[in-house]
Amino acid sequence: MTERWDIFCRIVDNYGDVGVSWRLARQVAREHKKRARLWLDDLTVLAKLRPEVDPSRDVQQLEQVEIRRIREPFDATEVADVVVETFGCDPPDAYVQAMAARAEKPHWINLEYLSAEEWVEASHALPSPNPRLPLVKHFFFPGFTPRTGGLLREESLIRRRDEFQGDAGAQAAFWRGLVGEAPPEDALKLSLFNYTGAPVESLARASVQYPGPVWLVAPEGVAATALERWRQSERSRESNRIFVVPFLPQDRYDLLLWACDVNFVRGEDSFVRAQWAGKPMVWHVYPQDDDAHWVKLAAFLARYTAGLDRSHAAAVTSLWEAWNRREPAASQDVGKPALGAAWAEFAGRREALEAHARAWCASLDHRRDLAAELVDFVDNTL
Repeated sequence: MTERWDIFCRIVDNYGDVGVSWRLARQVAREHKKRARLWLDDLTVLAKLRPEVDPSRDVQQLEQVEIRRIREPFDATEVADVVVETFGCDPPDAYVQAMAARAEKPHWINLEYLSAEEWVEASHALPSPNPRLPLVKHFFFPGFTPRTGGLLREESLIRRRDEFQGDAGAQAAFWRGLVGEAPPEDALKLSLFNYTGAPVESLARASVQYPGPVWLVAPEGVAATALERWRQSERSRESNRIFVVPFLPQDRYDLLLWACDVNFVRGEDSFVRAQWAGKPMVWHVYPQDDDAHWVKLAAFLARYTAGLDRSHAAAVTSLWEAWNRREPAASQDVGKPALGAAWAEFAGRREALEAHARAWCASLDHRRDLAAELVDFVDNTL
């Protein structure tokens, strides 16, 4: 009998949480032949990433995954063999009670947030017995080293990326379908996806100093709003173009990352996909009240820039820190001279930074992906 997996997601960071959960469910179903159900408390967010989803329906099927809405009271008549809670979201209490009542207890996994911090290796795969019930939960950490759970990566991803990036016609067709025209050959193309607070207008202003044409492309949202505000308030060169595009489904967003020269991304899902794109990137880490995001940012920068020429590493660090700096309450774009200088240094080293991004991606591609690691962990855990 095919092993059944239930994956639970309660959405906190909108697209990142559901994006990771959907990718995992699809991959364990398609590549590992599991019967996967994805439980969500909000189907409208998944519908933005996968327009085939009908947010009004409580149960539906897409790409071999059964998608279900979490409703209370929860009917826990069927408990899966493997239960994955993403990012510490507890399954409904009725479901947990049903897990405990099952003769053969299910594997219970808490898929944690991605972090490059050193403590992750020591915490990966640790068990946590439930204090009230005969259940054990294991904490599974994604990561960048062999002693973590790895990163989500479909088996065909890098091949499809290479085919697209090696096909000028396919890229031109993508751009024409997205914005109605293909970019000049010497255009610097930037994609923007960030949280509130990133100095988008300062970046747009700084991009005017770039010696060639610049395309700034943002799916509708925070970055798009900031670009529109800048376009209305300041004059720009004709060769600097701003494109606000509809919010893109996941597969189309991958193409945007592959087609651009520098990708500004946020959170977890787009952050990982930007690394698979093999292009220079800038990460807007999810802000936390206790400033823990600064630790996460520094930990990843330390890994990402290790072995990189010192001046190149400094350029990456300076731009990432400027992009993540907190903004004054009165204006999100006041007092940002550091961003312009940091961008100029970064853009001037783009060729070297792209070579580094490709090498970084290749090093990650040599490791097993997260879905495969998770399936093996379940198979080898008594």
